[in-house]
Amino acid sequence: MEVLKALKSIKHTFEIHAGVFNLKNDVQKLKGFNVSCVQFDFTDVTTFKAALLRCDILFLLRPPQLSEVQKYFKPLIDVAVSCDVKHIVFLSVQGVEKSKIIPHHKIEKLIVKSKIPYTFLRPAYFMQNFTSTLHKDLVEHHKIFLPAGDAKFTLVDVSDIGEMAAIILTESENHVNKSYELTSNEKLSFGEMAVKLSKALRHKINYESPNLLKFYLTKRKENMQVMLILVMIMLHYLPRFQKEPNLTNVIKQILKREPKSFEQFISENLEALMH
Repeated sequence: MEVLKALKSIKHTFEIHAGVFNLKNDVQKLKGFNVSCVQFDFTDVTTFKAALLRCDILFLLRPPQLSEVQKYFKPLIDVAVSCDVKHIVFLSVQGVEKSKIIPHHKIEKLIVKSKIPYTFLRPAYFMQNFTSTLHKDLVEHHKIFLPAGDAKFTLVDVSDIGEMAAIILTESENHVNKSYELTSNEKLSFGEMAVKLSKALRHKINYESPNLLKFYLTKRKENMQVMLILVMIMLHYLPRFQKEPNLTNVIKQILKREPKSFEQFISENLEALMH
């Protein structure tokens, strides 16, 4: 959605086609974005060709629940080749080149192997996780509950990613076979994030870093799916034993402004972070 918002705000001559799972419902959701909707389902290969036939540039985003790369993404890339797609912009993840176990690594390899020109966007930890996966603990329990210890994380606001993607999609010839790590200008631990949230929300946000067993059992009791718990562990626990990720100035170079800070994210999303 952030990519569509950004595309709407810049001048371009492209026709935008949005691949949607439910034509009836999603057409209404995307009303006002000046896009035409086409039926697309990652789990149904028969929808691929019609969706990609008129596509010169493909923006590819992996649904979190789909991790079987050969099953879902290999057929999609093969159809993209057969439909003569000219460029793929793939939303990957920072550090992907060093982490062979995550699906994004294998998807990047598939795209490179296809010989389709590409741009890989490798964002840091989403600030918007606090308005989605971490929201319930934040609002209901006034805490951050993650097995991240004192590890430092690079962060990025999703709206910055959307603007970056929009520029690259509309100026793809300037970004052929490039990979960009997208971060803000700060590294923070979750303890430090809790302090900043406490100050802005005007009540104490506690940070608790449980052991893996306690984290797993607590989240299962909350009916979180096992696969999502494992993803949460991979995102938050493994960085404790890895080299700190780098900060980059890519957003400033391409957007010609500073990336949004964590304080700015909190300020712009105060209502959502409180309720």
